[in-house]
Amino acid sequence: MNAQTVPVRATEDVLTRRVIHVTRGRGHGPIARLMSPGDLGELLKPFVFLDFIDTRDQPKPRVSDYGLHPHSGIATLTWLYEGDVNYQDTTGRRGQISGGHVEWMRAGGGAWHGGNFGDGDGRVRGFQLWIALPPELELSEAISTYLAPHEIPTSGPVTLLLGQQGACSSAITPPSRINYLSVRLRAGERWTYTPPAGHTVAWAAVSAGELELPVTARAGEMIVFAPGEADIEFVAQSDVEFVLGSAVPHPHRLVMGDYSVHTTDAALREGEARIEKIGRALPRRNG
Repeated sequence: MNAQTVPVRATEDVLTRRVIHVTRGRGHGPIARLMSPGDLGELLKPFVFLDFIDTRDQPKPRVSDYGLHPHSGIATLTWLYEGDVNYQDTTGRRGQISGGHVEWMRAGGGAWHGGNFGDGDGRVRGFQLWIALPPELELSEAISTYLAPHEIPTSGPVTLLLGQQGACSSAITPPSRINYLSVRLRAGERWTYTPPAGHTVAWAAVSAGELELPVTARAGEMIVFAPGEADIEFVAQSDVEFVLGSAVPHPHRLVMGDYSVHTTDAALREGEARIEKIGRALPRRNG
C-alpha cells in the first residue's frame, strides 16, 4: 500500500496537507452527523453524508427508532469498530453485523433499508458513509453486500473498505474513483498517505484517540483537507482509530430529495417514483 507507519516523538513537527475545517457535526443521541450535502458534502462530493455512531455514555434508541427508510441515487457503507447492529433491506437481506464487519447498500434506482442497536448492553461504535452515485449507476438495480472481517483486505495499520492501494483492492467495487480506509495507530506512530492521482478530495474522521495533523483532532471530530494531491501525514498522540476518504471530485450537481441524491431533476423524479412503489409493497413483504 502507498502508506507507511513509523514511530515518532509526539513533539516532532508534522508536515502535512493543510487542514481547512474541523467539525463535531450535529448530535442526535448516539449519532453525530459530521457531513451532509448542505454543508461539507458539497465540498467533498462524492462523499455526501457521514455519521459517527457511539453509544458510550448515551442511551440506546428504542428498537423501532431506526426502521426501514428509502434511498435512491446513493450508496451507504456502515463500518463498525465494536458492538452489534441489526439490519434489513428490500433486496431480501436481514441479519446482524458486528465489530469488524461492513454493510454495503447501493440503493441505485431505489431501495429501503434500516437497522437498530437491538437489545444488547455493549457499546456500539462506528461510521456510516453515504456516497453519491454517478449517472450510470444512480438508477441501477439495488444491491447489498455484507462482509465479515476475513473478507476485508488489510495491510499494516490499514483496513481497506473501498478502493485500491498498491496491490490491495477492496472486496466491494466502488462506484467511482474512491478510497475509503480505516486506520489504527499506536501512540507515537506516524502514518503517511499518498493519494492516487486525481484524488484531490480528502478528509478524515476520528473514532477513538487523538491525532496531530498538526492541528489536534480528537474522537468524534472530522477533518477536511485542502484540495490537492500532496501526501497527508498523521501522528498518533494516543492509540487512535480513524477513517480516511479520498476521491476524484464528483463533477455533477447534487439534486436532493427527501431521501435521495441524484445528478439531474429527471433522475430524481424517477428514483423517488421507484422508492414510492417499493414502499407501497412493504406491508405485503413484511406481513
